[in-house]
Amino acid sequence: MSVHRLVFVGAGPRAIMLLERIVARFGVTAGAADARAVGAPRLHVELIDPHPPGGGRIWRRAQSPLLKLNSMARDVTVFTDDSCAIDGPIRPGPSLIEWAELWRSGELAAAGRGIEIDDEVVAAEARGLRGDSFPTRRLHSYYLEWFFRRTVAEAPPGVTVRWRRDAVVQVSEANRVTLANGLELDADAVVYAVGHNGREPDAATARLIARAHRERLQYVPPAFTADADLSGLAPGEDVIVRGMGLAAVDLVVLLTQGRGGRFLEDRDGMRYVPSGSEPRLHLGSRRGVPYRSKVSSMLRGDAPQREVLTPAAVDALLARPREVDFEADVWPLIAGELLHGHYRELFTGHPDRVAGDWPTFRAVLQSHAWDDPALLDAIAAAVPDPLDRFDVASLDRPFAEATFEDREDAHQRVRAHIATDLQLRTTPERSAAQGVFLAALLSFLALAEIPAERWNEHSRTMSLPVRWHTFFSYVASGPPPHRLRELLALADAGVVRFLGPDVDVRVEPGHGFVASSRRVPGETVARSLVDAWLPGAGAALSDNPVLRALARRQGTGLRILTDADGRVLTADGAPTASVFALGAFTSLPEGGAFTRPNSNALSIRQTDRTAGAIVDAVLDAASALAPSSRQRARMRGVRDPSFVASRRWR
Repeated sequence: MSVHRLVFVGAGPRAIMLLERIVARFGVTAGAADARAVGAPRLHVELIDPHPPGGGRIWRRAQSPLLKLNSMARDVTVFTDDSCAIDGPIRPGPSLIEWAELWRSGELAAAGRGIEIDDEVVAAEARGLRGDSFPTRRLHSYYLEWFFRRTVAEAPPGVTVRWRRDAVVQVSEANRVTLANGLELDADAVVYAVGHNGREPDAATARLIARAHRERLQYVPPAFTADADLSGLAPGEDVIVRGMGLAAVDLVVLLTQGRGGRFLEDRDGMRYVPSGSEPRLHLGSRRGVPYRSKVSSMLRGDAPQREVLTPAAVDALLARPREVDFEADVWPLIAGELLHGHYRELFTGHPDRVAGDWPTFRAVLQSHAWDDPALLDAIAAAVPDPLDRFDVASLDRPFAEATFEDREDAHQRVRAHIATDLQLRTTPERSAAQGVFLAALLSFLALAEIPAERWNEHSRTMSLPVRWHTFFSYVASGPPPHRLRELLALADAGVVRFLGPDVDVRVEPGHGFVASSRRVPGETVARSLVDAWLPGAGAALSDNPVLRALARRQGTGLRILTDADGRVLTADGAPTASVFALGAFTSLPEGGAFTRPNSNALSIRQTDRTAGAIVDAVLDAASALAPSSRQRARMRGVRDPSFVASRRWR
């Protein structure tokens, strides 16, 4: 009997979703009915992670109960569904809200698929969860754990799974996996599925750390907010915060509510009652504004569709002999797609607020470049209300052309921007924002149709991972609306101040950190600085030693190069037979892990494709495995070679 040994480096959401696809495909491809036959291939999977399987590091249960997802419960799933254009079997299951409904009705327990929520705070949240709720990361960790348990329980005969609470410290070229406790595992294939990682400080960060130390200043470098040491930020102290994305939102939560402050609702709206333990936070960034609020309005008009970045447009790009450049070739198509998304919804969903009809205005859009000044005149003639007008450049950089009288002017104008953004993205009558969001999502999926090797070097290394992903996150993956309402209440309470756009920070010897902007008169001085963004998703500079080693072995830059199936490439560009990688640290199009139901998600398509390649490698290796090789393939450290941990984990 051949046992193929597969080792996962990581056991978070990406790993367990890949595991589910492998289990589903193995059951079909290997033939579950024949799994007990003599000589039938068997698969043993080891997941190595210091954090429990499912949540992994980022979604682990052991973090503040104040930290939340920025997706509504109805928009989160880890299951395939009928929308998924994949080769593997469709195995549907509940979204996060559907799972919570099944849990509280007792149906999961009755079907033998229950999970005990042993945290009463989380249980209370699950009992009151709605589809439009933004769940806590703690509740989400139970959903992911349940999914992992279900995947293991439904594994076909011949497939066994074990989780080891440990860390991988070395992987040899022969796939010998060494754990932190010294145990060595000989694997037939290795999968790198480590999700988000920290990274070694880059040169600028290292210099700032050194200067802060010399000046005895408090500096918190880029980190996962739940793991950052914020204890040195004293009550009442001025703290400069660079960055206004999701990490900054989490930081504000931990330093306000996390220190005993309270938000109260009354007839005048939301207000903040300080505890007295909060520092004073001065927030600034390149744009000078937070990520756009998550859209909560619903479409009223025609269903979205690709109008500009169409399959035909992608085919035309690929038919040319030269490489594809994101800035010159693709960004104009995305910008046009966003314009179509907004105005399609406005004209078809709110025809009383426009002059003319959608087919006529669609022709106007298609006859102008996205940044043609004449288009702004055409929009003004057809759309009377300025709040109904949409301009891509203003969306991206709302203060690009602005000048400010002083710091108070900058603070008040950022505050007004946030209030307007909430109105545009959460009120039912402003549903055109939903059209923009869906157009951005369709564009994100469309980019996956362009093979990685067809992009030029600058697009692969800078435009896609930096400009495009940052823009997409800013527009489509912002904070829940209530977090921005809280930010406004904190501004009113004097706990938060907005610095404006193009903020620069320097160290002034003897004084501290000095924040300034070339467009905002005045400076802000503080003894503490937080760089509130996540570490970059690179492999060569990762704080994970096995990712750094893989990058050195491959001789690549920041990202691990793979083929379209997730096979890691060798130094000479050939795909390996038994080393696979999925995640933001690879050259594959990045679609995250869990996703929205019924969206034919990129993440599920890529995960299923990689699972197919892994199962093919398993079966090919198993069929060629000679008896002497079988002995070599056994896991070192497992006393009984027939040991299995099927349907159990610890």
